Amino acid sequence: MIRVLLVDDQPLIRSGFRALLDAEDDIEVVAEAADGAQGVELARRHLPDVALVDVQMPVVDGIEATRRIAADPALAGVHVVILTNYGLDEYVFEALRAGAAGFLVKDVEPVDFLHAVRVAVRGDALLAPSITRRLIDRYVAEPPRTGAGDGLKWLTNREREAVVLVARGLSNDRIAEHMVISPLTAKTHVNRAMAKLHARDRAQLVVFAYESGLVTPRNR
Repeated sequence: MIRVLLVDDQPLIRSGFRALLDAEDDIEVVAEAADGAQGVELARRHLPDVALVDVQMPVVDGIEATRRIAADPALAGVHVVILTNYGLDEYVFEALRAGAAGFLVKDVEPVDFLHAVRVAVRGDALLAPSITRRLIDRYVAEPPRTGAGDGLKWLTNREREAVVLVARGLSNDRIAEHMVISPLTAKTHVNRAMAKLHARDRAQLVVFAYESGLVTPRNR
């Protein structure tokens, strides 16, 4: 059973999400919060698998709530998916850098919303299709961040290749095909890269790949 925490300051939005999620046999909403501070508190109390967090809220916004969840070792198993009414680039960057597993616009289709919850709990990177292109373009337009590539020295050549493919949006099965290895070996390369780079999930590998310069317009 996938345990979900809803964090949104609009009761109507929360009730709609709850109705949609509770109708699924493999998902249950364990708690609701009206702001980020309460969301962090309830995350610690209930230890959900996925926290669906509105980006703009009073008291503590979604970005700061995500940052607090990501920084708490006790909440390492909580996958945060940021929700917003707008696909604004600055929110995408801040959410991913804060530790979010993904980012969805609230007008997403119900079937895609439910799929997002299941994808997030697997630790896969999740970005709304309408946002992904601008996200990548923004990353490759910026110079690598100073010191962001330091972690590259700890990766093997195959692990680097796997990280590049993750940044391109490939699944483990597709990575395996590209690298001519088994899906299990592909998963091993990805997981080892995550461990060495202290990445919470695949979304963090995407951030690292672009900020370190491992992925550039030339090799994208």
